[in-house]
Amino acid sequence: MFMPGSEPFSVCVYCASSSKVDDCFKSAARELGRLLARAGMRVVFGAGKCGLMGELACGASECGGETVGVIPQFMYDEGWGNDALTRLEITSSMHERKERMLSLADAVVALPGGCGTLEELLEAITWKQLGLFDKPIVILNVAGYYDDILRMLSRAVEERFMRDEHCGMWRVAASPEQAVSLVKSIPAWRSDARKIAAI
Repeated sequence: MFMPGSEPFSVCVYCASSSKVDDCFKSAARELGRLLARAGMRVVFGAGKCGLMGELACGASECGGETVGVIPQFMYDEGWGNDALTRLEITSSMHERKERMLSLADAVVALPGGCGTLEELLEAITWKQLGLFDKPIVILNVAGYYDDILRMLSRAVEERFMRDEHCGMWRVAASPEQAVSLVKSIPAWRSDARKIAAI
């Protein structure tokens, strides 16, 4: 649960770098960045300068927020990195990038995105199921983008690939405001996660 302190509470935000998406997704990303900064929370993300990543960082910076970008060397070499951040970390691989982002996180928020975003979200949920990550995970379902994924997760429970209790590993927000509110209020995940990981 969010506790103000000397060290900034860090929210890892998974989102897309595509600049071709609808403006509603870009607006949500920028507003999320603003709200996190106003709440005194540090934004951790994939360090992209375009699309939702760029909007998120701009929103946080507009409100004086701290932004930490994590990007693999090959992406930085392609010129995809955002140098206008509080801190930019360069990793040797995608795997190291994902591990580093999650290790910095006091909470996770998933904005809409493509395969990379979906992979990151599902990996965070998997880690939580295995007791490797016990922090809040919030799915920001802008314009119903995640409806199909949420149905699939429900199907996984219905078909007993997961337990009913596992539906508590994530929460769904309809707006950036609700996402930040959930980040502040969700308690740590159960300490006996591994006891219920297997079915």
